[in-house]
Amino acid sequence: MLKALKKIFGKGEAPVSGPAPSPASPRTVDDEKRSTPKSKPPRPASEKRTGDEARKGENAERKADKPKSDKPRRERPAKPVDNWKLEDFVVEPAEGKTRFHDFDLDPRLMHAIHDLGFPYCTPIQAQVLGHTLKGRDAIGRAQTGTGKTAAFLISTITQLLTTPPPKERYMGEPRALIIAPTRELVVQIAKDALDLTKYSGLNVMSFVGGMDFDKQLKQLESRYCDILVATPGRLLDFNQRGEVHLDMVEVLVLDEADRMLDMGFIPQVRQIIRQTPYKGERQTLLFSATFTEDVMNLAKQWTVDPAIVEIEPENVASDTVEQHVYAVASNDKYKLLYNLIVQNDWTRVMVFANRRDEVRRIEERLTKDGVSAAQMSGDVPQQKRIKTLEGFREGKIRVLVATDVAGRGIHVEGISHVINFTLPEDPDDYVHRIGRTGRAGTSGTSISFAGEDDAFALPPIEELLGRKIHCEMPPAELLKPVPRKH
Repeated sequence: MLKALKKIFGKGEAPVSGPAPSPASPRTVDDEKRSTPKSKPPRPASEKRTGDEARKGENAERKADKPKSDKPRRERPAKPVDNWKLEDFVVEPAEGKTRFHDFDLDPRLMHAIHDLGFPYCTPIQAQVLGHTLKGRDAIGRAQTGTGKTAAFLISTITQLLTTPPPKERYMGEPRALIIAPTRELVVQIAKDALDLTKYSGLNVMSFVGGMDFDKQLKQLESRYCDILVATPGRLLDFNQRGEVHLDMVEVLVLDEADRMLDMGFIPQVRQIIRQTPYKGERQTLLFSATFTEDVMNLAKQWTVDPAIVEIEPENVASDTVEQHVYAVASNDKYKLLYNLIVQNDWTRVMVFANRRDEVRRIEERLTKDGVSAAQMSGDVPQQKRIKTLEGFREGKIRVLVATDVAGRGIHVEGISHVINFTLPEDPDDYVHRIGRTGRAGTSGTSISFAGEDDAFALPPIEELLGRKIHCEMPPAELLKPVPRKH
């Protein structure tokens, strides 16, 4: 796999301590052409901007185009450090493990990492940070649950803390931009960013569709934007209305690029990237669960000499999750689901189905039969989805029923079981589904129902995993009729 990737990029294996990208890298790809305002002549391709020197000239050019806010601007107040010192964060060196101490991270960021209880890096964090903290672009293959979000957030925050902000700033000019395909994933990334920036005073904002536009706009009117996390569609809304300007982006992160391809977001992402600085003038990080040819072509267009980091998905899927398959008739699936949950007294379960109408029917039947359940799909308004997710985290909701798109960005600790009510047609979705449990090295269990309508999906899943999954008949007690509620 690595040989094929290196061939695409036309280079050998990149050393961890490799040099920064050359400012004279050719920019002939369509995605790197920019539409510049008439008052701002295009910059020569070979001219490299650096730090405050470049911003001084650009700030002057912007004054005619971008109105300054009439309202007083305020920074996010940094949380008091309570006399915390790096010496308070003691982590002994361990063979085969990388500590966050092994990187030269800002003490304010280390304090936040200490609060989150992360003494050692996950494999993708150790590998990615080894490249990105030196300013290199990177593309990473990793499933959710491997720590990739913290990897790109720590790198991004370090860049913003190391480089002073411009002296003059205008409305809606983020210094770092993170694009993710789903609303849930954006909300989760923004939450993690807030946790990691709480001692630094950096401002984090999130823009997603399905939520009040004016409320999100008020964020821009009240304070500077350092890190912006957004879905492509809502970000374009703000950009095309002139509320968000992307020409000062220092770090660009594209998360779950394969999912953005599947969901048809790439044309929107192309429009967004055209508004950012040239790829040689920003740091670009791209993450994907799979390295398809389409994903690698996008990476080649949008990055400069990227470091390639791969974390094998099979390890995530098979080492921490016990997997079972029940052969069951389609009309017995609900009885099996109900009895599994009730007889075993499971309290935090995720159930996946392929279609929204299936999700709705499962949730309605569980609720009617006295099991606390909620649904997550594209039909559910965003505010309700956020409230539902919080209820699930807090244990108020016992079962969360979701589609693949809605479930992709869900990160909840303590999910004991994942149940595939219907097997996914895309094997990669199976790995993502069962990755909701067995997170961060803990154990979990997945149970899949294989019926006459979806058993065909099992062999491709086994091929991806590289092994067979034992298929069994469910015990008779798990097929008992569901008792009627009076």
